Amino acid sequence: MHDSPLRVLVVDDEENLRHLLSLILGRAGYHVVLAANGREALGRLGEADVVLCDIRMPEMDGLTFLGALPPGAPPVVMMSAYGTVETALEAMRRGAYDYVSKPFKADEILLTLKKLEERESLAADRGRLAVENARLQERVAEPVEGFVGRSPGIAELLRVLGRAARHDSTVLLAGESGTGKELLARALHRLSPRAKGPWVAVNCAAIPETLLESELFGHARGAFTGAVAAHPGLFEQADKGTLFLDEIGDLPPPLQSKLLRVLEDGMVRRLGARADQPVDVRIVAASAQPLTPPRFREDLYYRLAVVHLQIPPLRERAEDIPLLVDHLLGALAARMRLPRPVVPDETLRILLAHGWPGNVRQLENALERALLVCDGRVIAPEDLPRELRLPVARAAATDSLSIPLQVAALERRLIERALAHSDGNKAAAARALEISYKTLLYKIREYGLEP
Repeated sequence: MHDSPLRVLVVDDEENLRHLLSLILGRAGYHVVLAANGREALGRLGEADVVLCDIRMPEMDGLTFLGALPPGAPPVVMMSAYGTVETALEAMRRGAYDYVSKPFKADEILLTLKKLEERESLAADRGRLAVENARLQERVAEPVEGFVGRSPGIAELLRVLGRAARHDSTVLLAGESGTGKELLARALHRLSPRAKGPWVAVNCAAIPETLLESELFGHARGAFTGAVAAHPGLFEQADKGTLFLDEIGDLPPPLQSKLLRVLEDGMVRRLGARADQPVDVRIVAASAQPLTPPRFREDLYYRLAVVHLQIPPLRERAEDIPLLVDHLLGALAARMRLPRPVVPDETLRILLAHGWPGNVRQLENALERALLVCDGRVIAPEDLPRELRLPVARAAATDSLSIPLQVAALERRLIERALAHSDGNKAAAARALEISYKTLLYKIREYGLEP
């Protein structure tokens, strides 16, 4: 790994703690450098491969120290006895590698350093990482392929994504179905130092609970009936790369505990195996539903949401619809080998007025249908799906003053939003709307909202 001992810079204003850490790390074979505050530590960065830094210190605290680090500085592990979990997570958002809470056990510190050392190969790869980081800095400004939009919310989303891609911190992508979560997850992998490693994706809601543990963590030979050979799980398959866990909210509680353990110590154990084995995996998770207790572990949520990216629904960024129409039509026409038609203003007005409960995916499907039925030159309003051409959609598009039409348009949009928030669960949508299930079914048929 390296020919000389790893050099650890310990930064803490408590002399007793500095002395204790010096003994613990020295006995484990590390070379220890000490500093009493962040300002002193800045002057000793050249003597260190990794920094252990307290968050609360006089003169210069840990967060200020993080912000003052020069390019190419060694990775930082934060220590905190006072800060909340949110404070420690804020440190990780600012670039810290990890954090440990005081009081800590010696094994916690040593395990964190071992994990960092194995994942980063610090001494051996320092030059390579510096060159790679410079290359990634240039690529951060690149647009995300296939993710189109110039609205303020999308611009900020892509800015944060570009910065997050350069680090190994876990990322949680939140947004309704059809907003492009997997597209952004792939971009995080493509723009990261792991781009040449494997990309592995799994939908946690699509695999039966009885099979999901084996799929994620693998199994040993003879672990259960039919396990005639050992099988590596997705964590092992994603080693040195990225594992995308879609619909993470559907992960059963026992597997949530196992995932938390992998995130904390970087070790997995196959089903039926007796020993753990290390994995080097960057986790990107996604959910269309809120991750809240008791269904979802709060401590696991904090580990996953080090970087939390909320993708706005299409109805909240209508100014992006013309750009999306142009991009999607071009891609669809090329894929289907059809001429690219023109979209006149009257058709575009209907697209702008729609609530799009299925978001960009629904817009793409509507355009694909229109491309198939139009005359090849122009997409007329009548070429759009029926649910987009209802009087309520036209009323909203033309700013009609008709109270019945505008009330119907509002009712339709509320139903669309309720169905989107409940991920299509009509019973849950009816409860949210405070109407009967039977009434909701009638309204869905009336407004042409059947899938």
